[in-house]
Amino acid sequence: MKPWQPLLDWWFGSAESASEVAAQRSGLWFGYRAEQDVEARERFGELCAQAMAGDLQDWAATADGWLALILLLDQLPRMIHRSTPQAFAGDARAQEVVRQGLAQGLERELPAIRQVFVYLVLEHAEELTSQDRAVERFTGLLHACAEDERQLFAGYLDYAERHHQVIQRFARFPHRNAILGRSSTPQEQAFLQQPGSRF
Repeated sequence: MKPWQPLLDWWFGSAESASEVAAQRSGLWFGYRAEQDVEARERFGELCAQAMAGDLQDWAATADGWLALILLLDQLPRMIHRSTPQAFAGDARAQEVVRQGLAQGLERELPAIRQVFVYLVLEHAEELTSQDRAVERFTGLLHACAEDERQLFAGYLDYAERHHQVIQRFARFPHRNAILGRSSTPQEQAFLQQPGSRF
């Protein structure tokens, strides 16, 4: 078994279609349950630390390994280090790993539902060019998906567009300010009072 396979199995489950995968795993991906964070830490904490330290680069030689490395840099820190600055400590490296893989076309070897987690790295960037690319990529997934999956991928695109709007307006995500020790402007403070302002 490849060293990244247990992580991919845990993250995506065993369902076949994008809709079934999302139905089974969205609670893990986008919900918060303390026991999920504990499981992430216990099962993958060491790998996550290695990835964030700059190791495991050889994983990026294949599409599946590349995706697993992305998860270790982007998604897993947000669970293992939730509500601390370390939650975002892998972002810069994740963005570089994504850029390198996209330049090689590795995403084309992945099912659409797995490509979502490549493009989420772009969506997480506090930088407009990456946000532009995220919207572009999620638009492509929506256009390419089956009719019965349009609602799912339209939702992912909507979320990307909302992230884009925040970066276009503030050049950063105001909801990260407190965690990262950044002072919020009055405009950001007002924004954070609005529903849906905290991704």
